[in-house]
Amino acid sequence: MAIKPLGDRVLIEPFSEEEEKMGNIFIPDTAKEKPNKGKVIAVGSGRVTDDGKTVALTVKEGMVVLYGKYSGTEIKVSDREYLIVRESDILAIVD
Repeated sequence: MAIKPLGDRVLIEPFSEEEEKMGNIFIPDTAKEKPNKGKVIAVGSGRVTDDGKTVALTVKEGMVVLYGKYSGTEIKVSDREYLIVRESDILAIVD
């Protein structure tokens, strides 16, 4: 199933965190922080200004981005987790 974000929204696939281990103790998933870095899978058509013009988004498909810790809406499609965020919630592009 293809997902196409609307407007200034961006579909991101968060990078999965590797299993953490402190000494011989494993850190459970519930205690781990959510990742805030991911790959842009799809972008919307752009932000619409008050006068009706569409402004293209800065991020493009395939870019790696950093986003706010509690940003967006989490969705699950075909056992894969994604995040839909507004472009304004994206903090930086990682080269």
